[in-house]
Amino acid sequence: MPVSLLDTRVPAVLLRIDRNPFHHGTLGAVRSLGRAGIDVHVVADATGSPVGRSRFVRQLHPPPPPGAAPADIAAVLLRVAARVGRPAVLIPMDDAGAVAVARLREELTPAYLLPRQPGALPERVADKAELAALCAAADVPHPETVLPDSAEQAVFATRRLGLPLVAKWSRPWLLPAGSGLRSTVVVRSAHDARELYLRTEEAGSRLLLQAFLPPGPDRDWFLHGYADRRGALRGGGAGRKLCSWPRGAGLTAVGEWTENPQVGRLAERLVGTLGYRGVLDLDFRRCGRTGAYHLLDFNPRPGAQFRLFADAAGLDVVRAQHLDLTHRPLPAGEPLPGRTFVVENYAPLAALRPAPQGRELAWYAGDDPAPGRAMRRLWCAHVTRRLRDRLPRSVPPGTRPAAARLGRVPAPAPQPSAEQTDDEKAGSR
Repeated sequence: MPVSLLDTRVPAVLLRIDRNPFHHGTLGAVRSLGRAGIDVHVVADATGSPVGRSRFVRQLHPPPPPGAAPADIAAVLLRVAARVGRPAVLIPMDDAGAVAVARLREELTPAYLLPRQPGALPERVADKAELAALCAAADVPHPETVLPDSAEQAVFATRRLGLPLVAKWSRPWLLPAGSGLRSTVVVRSAHDARELYLRTEEAGSRLLLQAFLPPGPDRDWFLHGYADRRGALRGGGAGRKLCSWPRGAGLTAVGEWTENPQVGRLAERLVGTLGYRGVLDLDFRRCGRTGAYHLLDFNPRPGAQFRLFADAAGLDVVRAQHLDLTHRPLPAGEPLPGRTFVVENYAPLAALRPAPQGRELAWYAGDDPAPGRAMRRLWCAHVTRRLRDRLPRSVPPGTRPAAARLGRVPAPAPQPSAEQTDDEKAGSR
């Protein structure tokens, strides 16, 4: 995309409240806008993060702390606006930021350019308990969902929905750090469902239980887009998850741009019914029995792999938002199906294979090599630390447990499998 298409007088501010240092989506937004000549300010914790090494970062700003009140988030963003010195396009990079910005729209509007959303819609679509009702209103398939009001109802739901089932906290951005609670887990027993429900107060939002749709080849899909002022979806497309981390249940480690008219129609129907405006990231799973695509998540911000959908004109969702909010036309670029996106630290071999249809790497870029080098060092240290933590600690001779002396080591207690969204990274929670 020629630089002249974007209004380079208008800077961009990226907001990330979550402390995950391995969030490659933030780096993708920095590079996309920076390459187009935009001054990019990042409000995020850059401690130990490769993002701060990018040559396209104009300035780093301290973020609000996790769990900050809306007033504190507003204070941080208004201080940043004063330093930037002119109105900027504000792009939240996580759900907590998207929800906060929607709540603070009136207070932030004089300093920032923001999509005009109806009411608190970003908060409603991000709330997994509300999403089921929104899907029903738009006639978009969604897994059968139960919101138990007691531990006994949670147990009953395991019989109604069958095991295994999926347990989610409705507002995962409220989960306290260090609690060990995951936003989404696969529950394999009534006991586990009951125990999760008993932690509702600690989690900070309601527990919901969903029918489990088994994964399989070509079943996991996502759609990224930007709904402009007229509600048209631009700057994105549909993609298949070819490899995930953790394997079979996590974020997209390798994704491929694959045209899917069914997924596209569902997204357009949902956006049209809700009147949603702005960047969105939708996750779908195809039911192996019926073939229907069920919406699993609606993230009101860029997905971590949004750069997969940079078209022939260079348009992606963050550039689309900048162009739309500065009242500039969005170019009609050709889609590039077959293009792939690879997160090198999660799928290193895929990063080495030939990519005849084109490929973008999450961390390495020839015109911005420092983040890739920093990632290699940080990831090696991260993996080494995790392996060291798993090694058995040495004990003085004669003090080993009897089972160990006999050559029998007790098996660890089984744990529920975790399913992560694209906004979560292995080892970050």
